[in-house]
Amino acid sequence: MTIHQSHETPRCRSGPPTDVRSWRRCRLLEAGFPGALADTVAADSRFDLHALLELVDRGCPPDLAVRILAPLPREVAP
Repeated sequence: MTIHQSHETPRCRSGPPTDVRSWRRCRLLEAGFPGALADTVAADSRFDLHALLELVDRGCPPDLAVRILAPLPREVAP
């Protein structure tokens, strides 16, 4: 029996990721994020991954979804 995928998406090649950062990156790549953007977002835990993926599922381009949900700058104490 052959399994055919309906579209080509990057997959985690060596099995499930063993750390959160890799898991986040894998999910972002599967959703169509470019590699560099997926790396940046996966490394920043302030991004709500589920909210990003929901926006992309609704047709929002990945770069715009990241801009919409970008974390606010941290205030510097005087």
